[in-house]
Amino acid sequence: MTAESGTELRTLRPGEWDVWFATLERAFGGAPKAPGARELWRTLTEPERSLGAWADDDCVGTAGAFSFRLSVPGGALVAAAGVTMVSVAATHRRRGLLTAMMRRQLDDVHLRGEPLAVLIASEPDIYGRFGYGMAAYQLSALIDTGRVRLAAPHGTDAVRIRYADPVASLDACEAVYAQRVPLRPGMLARRPGWEQLAVVGADGSGPAGGAPLQCVLAERDGATVGYARFRNRPEWDAGGPRGTVVLDDLEALDPAAHAALWRFLFSIDLTSWLSLPNRPADDAWLHLVSDVRRCQIRLRDALFVRLVDVPAALRARTYRAPVEIVLQVEDSVCPWNDGRWRLTGGVDGAECARTGAGPDVVLSVRDLGCAYLGGTSLAALASAGRVHEVRPGALAQASTAFTNDLAPWTPHAF
Repeated sequence: MTAESGTELRTLRPGEWDVWFATLERAFGGAPKAPGARELWRTLTEPERSLGAWADDDCVGTAGAFSFRLSVPGGALVAAAGVTMVSVAATHRRRGLLTAMMRRQLDDVHLRGEPLAVLIASEPDIYGRFGYGMAAYQLSALIDTGRVRLAAPHGTDAVRIRYADPVASLDACEAVYAQRVPLRPGMLARRPGWEQLAVVGADGSGPAGGAPLQCVLAERDGATVGYARFRNRPEWDAGGPRGTVVLDDLEALDPAAHAALWRFLFSIDLTSWLSLPNRPADDAWLHLVSDVRRCQIRLRDALFVRLVDVPAALRARTYRAPVEIVLQVEDSVCPWNDGRWRLTGGVDGAECARTGAGPDVVLSVRDLGCAYLGGTSLAALASAGRVHEVRPGALAQASTAFTNDLAPWTPHAF
């Protein structure tokens, strides 16, 4: 496939990964990954899903995908292409390479029968024109642990916290993580090998500038009920120690285990701050702290969702309330989605099929992606003029049905 005259677009051939990955690194600033991270990404890369744009012997564009399963409302794990490693060399901008790669990739996702494609955008204004909608936020915070108190629920004292080797404890942590995945939309069921990302880090150093990774397990009656992985960044000034604990990830199976882990993180010696780079927008600790203003909370875009097969994606999730509605979906990039779809569903499942009936609600596939995981309401999108009600009352019905109890969240980059 040719994106422009003299440029070939194809999947990776044996021996091309280093050149391809170097092109990606250069596009993102030129700093090479640490050796451990580089080897991990080499192992995780799926060559048959990795596209390169080649001008003679030069790689001038990259795009890849991982074969994921994504949790959706109702707890199902749905096949999803994790779009990643997208770049175009500065020498070859505005020549149609990105559009060619995105279209080729979506065609491939459709042929594979994956209802969804998802990504975390380096620049969020790029992907809307390809039908990706911002479906999940991530919360970051910097908590002044010297001035913020934590209220723990009943049963917290029965949970034991102990240090564990981060590598030796991987299996125990992954078992907890796997139980959490179906409970919150947007989480990824990790395939073998992906657990290594927790100990290597996406860049080989982790978010605390190379500080060693530490791990604690929460245990009750000899069973692991939670874990936290973090890095301790020491700092001193004239007044004494004021180090920062940087949380990599934390999962727990019940409120008491959850609170016990947070209480531990708040009380580490010689530290004054707890940094949370990526947590759910409705994380439970928000309801345990004494002063949320001293937590310096920020929200930013995180997961973007693209429905590649509209009826399959809408059938895969459940709905908070009964819904029977005709959606007119506008999709110029994936024309097989364009048209009217009758959605009938509820808490036990759904059916979705093409129909000739008149529409109740009109929206783009991008806006359907925004609402798909239940974190953005269709009513909110309608208030911005992006979703249009045709039948009175249909918007309220659909908006209620699409919402979810927990905010969608993706725990790590890909």
